[in-house]
Amino acid sequence: MLSIKRLTSTAFVVWLLSVAGNVSAQQQPLLTEPISLSAKEAVDYALANQSTVKTAKLDELIQLAKNKEVSGMALPNIAGAGSYQYNPITQKQMFNMRNFGLPKDSFTVVSFQLPHNLLGEVKLTQTLFDPSVLVALQARKTLETLVAQGVAKAQIDVKSDVYKAYYNVLSANKALAILSENLTSLEKILAETKEIYKNGLVEKLDVDRLVVQYTNLQTEQTKLRNLVELGTAALKYQMGMPLKQAITLTDTLSTEKIVADVLDMDKFDYSQRIEYQLLQTQKKANEYDLKRYKMKGLPSLQVFASTGAIRGSDKFDYFQSQMWYGYLNTGLNLSVPIFTGLQRKRQVDQAWLNVKKSEVAIENAKLGIDLEREQSASTFRNNVLTLEAQEKNMGLAQDVYHTTQIKYREGVGSSLEMTTAENDLLTAQNNYFTALFNAIVAKVDLLKSYGKL
Repeated sequence: MLSIKRLTSTAFVVWLLSVAGNVSAQQQPLLTEPISLSAKEAVDYALANQSTVKTAKLDELIQLAKNKEVSGMALPNIAGAGSYQYNPITQKQMFNMRNFGLPKDSFTVVSFQLPHNLLGEVKLTQTLFDPSVLVALQARKTLETLVAQGVAKAQIDVKSDVYKAYYNVLSANKALAILSENLTSLEKILAETKEIYKNGLVEKLDVDRLVVQYTNLQTEQTKLRNLVELGTAALKYQMGMPLKQAITLTDTLSTEKIVADVLDMDKFDYSQRIEYQLLQTQKKANEYDLKRYKMKGLPSLQVFASTGAIRGSDKFDYFQSQMWYGYLNTGLNLSVPIFTGLQRKRQVDQAWLNVKKSEVAIENAKLGIDLEREQSASTFRNNVLTLEAQEKNMGLAQDVYHTTQIKYREGVGSSLEMTTAENDLLTAQNNYFTALFNAIVAKVDLLKSYGKL
C-alpha cells in the first residue's frame, strides 16, 4: 500500500533513518509480554529515563552543590596547623654586654634558637565584607533558575521527539492494517480468477496481472513491516527504553483528533517559550557578573583569631611532661585595591558588553519566535487542509476500487481496470498517510512554537 520509494521521499523517513540508523543494528529479541503505552505514558517514561533529561537534572544538582559551596564562603574558616623544626646548627649572634649593664664593652656570642622546636596552632578567619562573595550569594537563585530552565528545555525537546516518533509508528501501523486488508481482498479475487481461468472464461494474462499485483503488494507489506520495526526502535531510543522491550501503542490517530483542541493562537506571551526564559535568566546572570567586577574595587575586611602552643628544647623529649607556652592573637585584615593595572576596568567593559550581547540575543529570539509561530501555524493549516482533501480522495479511490471489483466479478470489467484501480488506491492511501503524519508533526511543532507542548 505504501511504497518504499514513495515513503523515502517524505521528510520524516529521512529524519527517522538519521535517528534510528545506529539503533536498528542493536535490536534484540522482544519480550513476550509487551508494555502498553499511550502517547502521554511514552512521554512520561522518556522524561524519567531519557539520557538528555537525566544529564540536565545532573547539571541542576551540580549547580545546587556549587551554590552550597558559595554559601560556605560566608561561613567561618577554621584551620589547624602543626610544625616541627630541627636545627642541627643553631644560628648565633654577637651582643655587646655593655648594653646589659656592664661598665665597658664586652662582646659575647649568643644563640636564641634551640635545636628542637614544635608548634601547634588553630586559626579562625571570618569574612566580614567581600564584594565577590556578596555578589556570588546574590546570584545563587539566578543560577539555580538557569539550570532548572535547562531541564525544562531538555524535557520539551524530548517531548517533541517522542510524540513525533510515537505518531509515526501509529501512522505506519494504520497503513499496514489497510494494506493487509487490500492484500486479503486481492487474494480472494486472485483465487476466484484462477477458478474462472480453469473454466476457460478468462485469459491467462488476466491471472498473471493479478499475480504480479499480489506479489507487489506482498513486497510492500514486508517493507512496511520493516519500517514499523525501525520506527518502533526509534521510539524506544527516544524514550530511553531498552530495545529488547516489546511495546504496544494504545492511542489512535485520526483527522478529527488532529484538528481537535487547537490552541488559541491569539493568546501568546514570549515568556511562554523556554528559550526566551533562558535568555532572560542568562542576561540576569551576566548583570551579576558585571556587578561583581564593579564591586571588585571595594575593600574587603576579615577578622581573624589564632591560638596555639610552642615549645623549644635542646633535646627531643616531647613525649615527656614538659612546659608548653601558649599564645592567642586576634585582629582584622583590611585589603584596599588601589591600582590594578586597569584590569578591573577592562573586566567591567567585557562584562558590560556581555550584558549587551544578551539584550541583542533576546531581541533576536523574539524575532525568531515570531517567525516560528507564523511558519508553524501556516504549515499546520495547510497540512490539515491537505489531510482532509487526501482523506476524501482516499475514500473516492476506495469506492472506485470496490466498484471495479464488483464489475470484474460480474464479468463486465477487465483485469487491466482492476490493476489501474488498485494503483490509484495505493497512491491515494500513500498520500493520505503521508498527509496524516505531516499534520500531526505540524501540530506538535505548533504547540512547541507557542510554548504549550
